[in-house]
Amino acid sequence: MKLLEGIRVLDLTNVLSGPFATLHLALLGATVIKIENPKDGDLARKLGNRPDLNKQLMGTSFLAQNANKRSVTLDLKAPEGKEIFRKLVVTADVVVENFRPGVMDRLGFGWESLRALNPRIIYCAISGFGQTGPDAFKPAYDQIIQGLSGVMAVNGDERLNPLRCGFPVCDTVGGLNAAFAIMAALYGRERTGQGQMIDVALLDSIMPLMGWVAANLLIGGQHPVPMGNDNFTAAPSGTFATQDGGINIAANQQKQWEDLARVLDLPELIEDPRFKERDTRKANRKLLTPLLEAKLTQQPTRYWVDKLNALGIPSGAVIGLEEALLQPQCEHRETLRKLAVAGIGEIPFFSLSAKFSGTPGRLEAPPPRLSEHTAAVLAEIGYAAEDVEALKQKGVI
Repeated sequence: MKLLEGIRVLDLTNVLSGPFATLHLALLGATVIKIENPKDGDLARKLGNRPDLNKQLMGTSFLAQNANKRSVTLDLKAPEGKEIFRKLVVTADVVVENFRPGVMDRLGFGWESLRALNPRIIYCAISGFGQTGPDAFKPAYDQIIQGLSGVMAVNGDERLNPLRCGFPVCDTVGGLNAAFAIMAALYGRERTGQGQMIDVALLDSIMPLMGWVAANLLIGGQHPVPMGNDNFTAAPSGTFATQDGGINIAANQQKQWEDLARVLDLPELIEDPRFKERDTRKANRKLLTPLLEAKLTQQPTRYWVDKLNALGIPSGAVIGLEEALLQPQCEHRETLRKLAVAGIGEIPFFSLSAKFSGTPGRLEAPPPRLSEHTAAVLAEIGYAAEDVEALKQKGVI
């Protein structure tokens, strides 16, 4: 059984936040119909580091977020396109879009219109700032939200601050928030029989992830201090140099700190008044780190990782992305699964990260070519082959 088997999603989203949300629904078994413009589809089809794939409208950015989906091209400004979309809405459970606020209303498919067509529909609108408010109509990309949310202000250190996260964290978290909200709304519909509108803002979505930092400010009155790779909650807790690279050590508990001092042959630091208590260690971390690194740099990272973990001191190597993706634990968890993509070859995709015992998510189909499923989907709602051809000639599909 697929968890969302029988759930039909109309996905009008582009690039990242929306496609990431609907990807999770698709991996859980929902039928996700990606509605794209007939000219060149989702902008992500042209994004990535492989020009050859961009020309095929199968850019790496598109491939990353669109497995298990069906592609239908549709001009939503054309009367015929509007009629097709209305028929699709009647058959659907969920509509997801990430246009600027007001776009769906101008197309004639705002919340009230969709609800009139299908009272059970769940309509999720994803935007930078939400559907209302003083900033609602401002354009927003991930980096804009990173700056306005405070994320960039808490990253980096005294030498490099503000600093953006190295991947589109606001778009990604916004997509996860939307997927979570849609699942909740589907559950709610089981109780009430009614659909509802969901308004997801990237700005709202990212801020709760800074809950501890925000609590220190809002409750404790302490503004965040950029600390680079150090953990503000404890010391020693952060990244340290070894003989051949770097190691993350999180000696967050008193016993872990004392065990670390002993294994590094620095037992005298345990009773040192500068380091004896948690808060004094935090205040004196710049004095403590060189003392620890003088010992850590005598052995390679792997030596220390094994030794510290054996003592219950959380630690891990700082590794590159390729090594991270290929590590045995990720292979065991099937973090990546390979699928054959016609005209491209077999390539890896991320699988569903949550492991369900009874209804596991599955990678079943590669990301679709533009308009790959238009004829099939239109046939499902009653369009004959000659009708589809006529629509194609008019540029509606």
